[in-house]
Amino acid sequence: MTARRKRIVAINGSERDGNTVDVLLHAAEVAAKRGVDFEAVDLRNIRMVACGPCGDCNDRVVRCVQTDDVAGVVDKMSAADGIIYAAPVHGFGTCSLMQTFLERAGVGYLRFDRPLRNKVAGVIALARRYSAGEVWAQLTANALLNRMIVVGSGFPATVHALHKGDAAYDEEGMINVTRLVDRMIDMIEVLDEYRELTGKEEILPLRERSERDGLSWDAARERM
Repeated sequence: MTARRKRIVAINGSERDGNTVDVLLHAAEVAAKRGVDFEAVDLRNIRMVACGPCGDCNDRVVRCVQTDDVAGVVDKMSAADGIIYAAPVHGFGTCSLMQTFLERAGVGYLRFDRPLRNKVAGVIALARRYSAGEVWAQLTANALLNRMIVVGSGFPATVHALHKGDAAYDEEGMINVTRLVDRMIDMIEVLDEYRELTGKEEILPLRERSERDGLSWDAARERM
């Protein structure tokens, strides 16, 4: 039987064709050596609007009514084995494109039945010098919120760079990116072996559909 091609989708939150692109090209090379397909989605190149004023996100049980490219990106992530969030630090926080995507995807598509659950997740943060850890932590928390499997790979994959091309000179940062991708692929292979040996597609059960299931506030709303 021919082995299934594994796939990693990376979400690039940078507004520029800069160091984040270079780091993901390096990650793609690591994946290619392991026989894994790698696709980077550059948020700057998709049509994405901010969350609108409708205000019904807490009551809807269907996908977002906004008509842009976010749904297609979410579908790519849902079909992948691994997900990488990659974003630079802007203003001591996560760059605006990535923040908008997290809000739109999370509220509009991901919270209904957590389609990214059991995907293997990795996070890469880039900074001139400061706040890479804070951005890395935020993106990691988002992966955990979506019930993805975050694989420890030693030091976080944070890369220090300022001008285009500087990322290549952060030797330790790039080594950590390599370790991250390798460990993600290792876990993807372990999960595939588990499915093959047990015949079970679901690694960890979904149980509750939403984190708010069972809360007294929601139960009261259902009785109204």
